Parts: sequence; structure tokens; C-alpha cells
Amino acid sequence: MMGHIHTRLKFGFMALFAAMLAVAIPHTAFAQETVGSEVPATAAPDEVPAGETEAPEAVGAYTPLEPVEGKGMPTAATDDIWKSMTFQDQYTEDGIYALNMHDYILMPVITAISIFVLGLLLWVVVRYNRRANPEPSRTTHNTLIEVIWTIVPALILVVIAVPSITLLARQYETPPEEAITIKATGYQWYWGYTYPDHGEVEIISNMLSDADAIANGEPAKLAVDNRMVVPAGVPLRIQTTAADVIHAFAVPSLWFKMDAVPGRLNEKLLTIKEPGLYYGQCSELCGARHGYMPIAVEALPMEEFEAWVLEQGGSLPGAEPAAEEAVEDTAEPAPAA
Repeated sequence: MMGHIHTRLKFGFMALFAAMLAVAIPHTAFAQETVGSEVPATAAPDEVPAGETEAPEAVGAYTPLEPVEGKGMPTAATDDIWKSMTFQDQYTEDGIYALNMHDYILMPVITAISIFVLGLLLWVVVRYNRRANPEPSRTTHNTLIEVIWTIVPALILVVIAVPSITLLARQYETPPEEAITIKATGYQWYWGYTYPDHGEVEIISNMLSDADAIANGEPAKLAVDNRMVVPAGVPLRIQTTAADVIHAFAVPSLWFKMDAVPGRLNEKLLTIKEPGLYYGQCSELCGARHGYMPIAVEALPMEEFEAWVLEQGGSLPGAEPAAEEAVEDTAEPAPAA
């Protein structure tokens, strides 16, 4: 008799447990299916449950840029002789100014002076050689000539000095307060980049092998595994230092070069005009592998740069305070005493 009672009780408990599972499982499955779905129709569209915050707006996805042949990189000699003689195309305001100064002031002036001096030398050789002038001239000085060769070079130097001093001042312009700070640290023999404005993101950048660089469509000895990613079109505060010996952070197509000195923090303003991939190298002899620490600067639209920062585990300036304020605003008020 007692055995039948125990059996019935056991089956009763098993049936009750099965009924509870039957009720719980559908609700659990429904909860899993509705995660991330829209707010139920019974709730107001703008209503957010207490203690929760609205999800931040989606940031554009980061897609690594593909290199563009001839942009931001050295090019092989071509049929264009002038292109082979001048600098790389420039993608900063200072770089464009410097390139124009070189192309339209320095080159014409230097070429004209060189041709003029060569002409004078040839004329003197022909006109005043011993055969044409067996009796040498006894002239000791000529006031007019001395005035001319003093004043004319001085005027030429003044003409060159005006854009030169202007360029020098532009290159040492102080970054504005809202500039984004990026710190480049030179090591033997690689670069490290930190982003203090974005949660201290740190990137270590080493040179790719020639095979990997060519496979990626990038120039050998200039491609890296992790690029220095920056936003385009906004002021950047580039800071340089070094952990061991003196290095130099240099990117020719951005007209940027600054020494990285151990124990010292240098900084300089950089604003890249448009998105692109720009290559450089350490430009200070720093040891046996000095030629194997390239620089690759990837300039992106701001939305893609922010997406890259989030992918690296960083944070966006102002995002955390905004989230805290949203939590405070949605919290239920304390009951009145």
C-alpha cells in the first residue's frame, strides 16, 4: 500500500515539474527571440524603461583604405621629367604652400641665376682670354658694377625671405585647444601610437615583409601591420618622443617631419586635407635597422575614425558623461517625505 502511495507521489511530482517546464520554456524562447527587437506596441515609442538608457547612435563602420598608386608614396621615374624632379603631391595646406614656393619661386630664381652666372663665365672666357687680350686690363674697380652686384642679390634674397619666413611660421603654428592628440613613440625599430583623447588606445606598428606588402598592393619597405589611423579634415596635435635613441617622424606627402627625442615631448599641428594612405619613414639614423621602421598614416572620415576607435576598445570624447546624464534623467524620482 505504501509503495503505491510513494509511486503515485513520485509520478505526481514529475507531472508537476513537467508542467512547470512547459510553462517556462515558451516564455524563455520568446524572451530570446525578442532581444534587440522593437518596443512592444503597448509601450510608447519614446518611452524607455526606468534605469535603462537609449542605445547610442550607430557609428559608421571602419574599412581599411586601399593604397592609391602615386598618392602618398614615392613613384618610379616616369616620362614626365618635371614630375621626377619635384616633391610628392602634397595633402596639407603647409605642404601645398611649400611645394608652390619650390616650384614657382626657388626653381625659377635658381635656374635664372645659374644660367646668368654661366653666361657671364662663358663671356669672360671668350672675351677676355689671353689670345684676345694680350694686354690685360688695369681697371681696379667699377662703382656701378659693385652697386649692382650688391643690391640685386639683396633684393633677390628679400623676395625669397618673405615666403620662407611665412612657411617657417606656419609650420610652428600652435595646435588649437580642440585638436585631437596622437602620440608617436619611436623604438628600436618600430613605432607605437597612443590616443590619449580616446581612452589611451595603443597601437604597435611594425614593417610588413616585402611579400605581404606586395600582396596587399602596398609599396615594399613602407607597408606596416598596424597603421596610424587619424581623422581627415580636422586639426591633429601630433606629439613625438622616443624610448631609446633619437628617431624622427617624417611623412613627405604631408610635409611633416619632427624629431622624437628620449625624455622630451615635441608637438606640431597637422591637418590632412582628404582621406588617404600616406607613407613615411624614420628620418634620423637610429641604429642597425633604421631603414626598417616605416610609417603609414591612414586618414579617414570622422565617422570611420570613430568606428575604428571603438573597434580598438577605445572611447569617444564626451560619450561617457552623456551616458551618465541619460541614466540620471531616466531614474525614478525619490518619493516625497
